[in-house]
Amino acid sequence: MTEDLPNLALLPAGLRDLLPPDAETEASAVEALMDVFAAHGYQRVKPPLLEFEASLLAGSGAAVAEQTFRLMDPGSQRMMGLRADTTPQVARIATTRLANAPRPLRLSYAGQCLRVRGSQIAPDRQIAQAGIELIGHDSPEADAEIVLVAAEALAAVGLNRISFDLTLPMLTPTLMDEAGIVGAERTALARALDRKDAAGVASHGGVLAPVLTELLLASGTADRALATLRAVKLGAHGGALAARLADAVAAIRARDPALLLTVDPVEFRGFRYENGVSVSIFAPGKHEVLGRGGRYICGEAEPATGLTLYPDAILRAAPKREARPRVFIPAGASQAQAAALRNEGYATVAALSAVPDELAEAARVGCTYVLRDGNLQPLVSKTHTGG
Repeated sequence: MTEDLPNLALLPAGLRDLLPPDAETEASAVEALMDVFAAHGYQRVKPPLLEFEASLLAGSGAAVAEQTFRLMDPGSQRMMGLRADTTPQVARIATTRLANAPRPLRLSYAGQCLRVRGSQIAPDRQIAQAGIELIGHDSPEADAEIVLVAAEALAAVGLNRISFDLTLPMLTPTLMDEAGIVGAERTALARALDRKDAAGVASHGGVLAPVLTELLLASGTADRALATLRAVKLGAHGGALAARLADAVAAIRARDPALLLTVDPVEFRGFRYENGVSVSIFAPGKHEVLGRGGRYICGEAEPATGLTLYPDAILRAAPKREARPRVFIPAGASQAQAAALRNEGYATVAALSAVPDELAEAARVGCTYVLRDGNLQPLVSKTHTGG
């Protein structure tokens, strides 16, 4: 009996091949983002894909421990982890290899991450990231800078109408701590807030219910939410968080008054290491997150903020990027002309031997032009030529 051969194209759930021209389109989009980061002084670093578990999951890395693949290093016999998020690695670099570099330290990165599981909304487990980290400065201007640089980077790939949703992930936990809400009631309240369930908030919020309900209903435009935050009693710590958010909004608007800003005072999505003003980026009319970031502690006590963009999601939301036009170069054609075409942005596909029908061969290999008699000739279908 013959055994069935394995399907070599079958990949694990959440993983996929990226084929032409999509792989090149993603690469060019990532470089467009990175060019903007570099223009604002963010210097690129390249952390390894794998690290020892002890360093990868230290500090802010503990927040992604459940999403981290682990394996044994055959050389050292120590456990290693495959990164699920790049920010903790950049934090490690900042506090070790670049500990003596001048602050504020501006770093950028691009690469792939792998997570143990996806979600129903985002099933992919291999995720492209491109981001920035601003380390060693705690100010509204720093909070504003990551938003403004991200907006410019997204504009570079054709996304000009985007929304930045600002949040305070520590606000509701702080209010619950001060109100003494713990255990099952705290879990139920957090679930109600996550679902934007006003009835659940009223049921489980106790003394906090009136304040949290006001905050829940205040979500929307920045002006509306900030007015509510000023009006409700948030206590000393909560009031300081709200004031910092207002200052960050003012700093953003001072440089880009037209940028669309929304605020969700009770949202606490994102990684657990975020502890100040945080942000999620959306394209209008779409629910997919294009990027996410916020303030955190780098190492033991150094203030930092950063933002990660997700190129896969960005390309789904952005205008379609045209593939590089391809030119068929027949055998014996001028190599100098082929080089000039490449300098102009064309991709040249050289014939490896003479062919009887250059136009047919050009079409077969996916070219839209042929270099013939020293001239660039576009391919024209037979229906247009009458052939």
